[in-house]
Amino acid sequence: MRFCFAPRNGSKQADMTTQTDLSRSAALYERALKVLPGGVSRNAILRASHPTYVECGRGCRVTDLEGVTRIDFSNNMASLIHGHACPEIIHAVTEQMTRGTAFMMGTEIEVRYAEHLCSRNRSFEKMRFMNSGTEAIMVALKAARAFTGRPKIAKAEGAYHGVYDYAEVSQGSTPATWGGIDHPRSVPLVHGTPESALKDVVVFPFNDTERTLAILDEHAKDLACVLIDLMPHRVGLCPADVEFVTALRKWSARHGVLLVFDEVITFRAEHSGLQARYGVTPDMTALGKIIGGGFPIGAVAGRAEVMDVLNPQSPRYVFPHSGTFTANPISMTAGMAAMLKFDRPAVARLNALTDRARNGIEGAIRATGAPASVTGAGSMFLVHMKQTPPRNYRDAYPTPDESRRLKALLDHLYNEGCSIISTGACTFSTPMTEAEIDTLVGAFKSGFAKLASMG
Repeated sequence: MRFCFAPRNGSKQADMTTQTDLSRSAALYERALKVLPGGVSRNAILRASHPTYVECGRGCRVTDLEGVTRIDFSNNMASLIHGHACPEIIHAVTEQMTRGTAFMMGTEIEVRYAEHLCSRNRSFEKMRFMNSGTEAIMVALKAARAFTGRPKIAKAEGAYHGVYDYAEVSQGSTPATWGGIDHPRSVPLVHGTPESALKDVVVFPFNDTERTLAILDEHAKDLACVLIDLMPHRVGLCPADVEFVTALRKWSARHGVLLVFDEVITFRAEHSGLQARYGVTPDMTALGKIIGGGFPIGAVAGRAEVMDVLNPQSPRYVFPHSGTFTANPISMTAGMAAMLKFDRPAVARLNALTDRARNGIEGAIRATGAPASVTGAGSMFLVHMKQTPPRNYRDAYPTPDESRRLKALLDHLYNEGCSIISTGACTFSTPMTEAEIDTLVGAFKSGFAKLASMG
């Protein structure tokens, strides 16, 4: 049995790997290529030569098969709010596993966890659990169609909402395909996407109130919902303007269209989600990631009247829904332990640490003269290779030179012992302290200086 002891100084140990052959990882990848398309089950883990394979994780650090330890600022794409192997979650899940992992019956923890999540946000009158953020979006969109009897959805250009045909439209738009800003095209992400799906998705420019309302007006009678992430990652982690979100709420209410918030990623920003900063109440909210405590989960919460389309005892019942592992007691137990630990003081502390990092990186940008900027909110931010912070997808879309410089920066950070998301985004976890933050800021500063010397 191999044991993981994660040292405090991740960057020093990470530097050592540049002098060694990553033979175990390379060999494992050769095996993976024979049984997995591309050698992986998700493309996000691919690196230049081969993925890095994990030996174990503890707190905010991850150790790979070569024994190299790095500080983890990706946290499995923002899903681990308490980092790796959180003791409270391990204890709760271990205890539950002795009683069973899944049943064709209900469990008390499902009810208690729903009560807890609903207590965190007044707009969560009722909720239904599922198994991923993608599934939560699917259920929210289907519930909106079932409630309104209308076929179309509207979403922001470039926004990622999982892999449902309708939700992923325009996610991968490029300058060659995205069309005019007054009428962004519905661009498929996957070859073979049905034309009918594209026709039922209305795309609008993020943070552009005037153009968005004009586009929505053209489809008002056919729209079931407006789907919006208040700080969409693929759009550049740019927070939505209050005026923009307020206008969407007023427009949707006036036209009988549901307003759906995707808080799969952003629920970590405040105790009741990023929506707390906007004073806007959606009809439904999709959740996932941190509410699973490190296990697969999704949820849809919202107005009781809307959620009752899922209720077999309701006269409004028009949406049959079930799932083999939906509300399984392991995800419920882990999620409950995680969210009880992520209370108001924990949220405030983590956001303050993130502010420290963001301010430090902005200071490093000024000190080095790097053409870079930072966007984000709560316990997440994204570093752009652009001098002016973007406000929408087209602003955030990287040029070839910006992509080249970002890759060089990511490689530098990795060698300095800091692992971040490949877009330039960082998500923080509660085991982190000022020491980890200052290590990250220092790595960014030396990375910016290195880029300047490269030209």
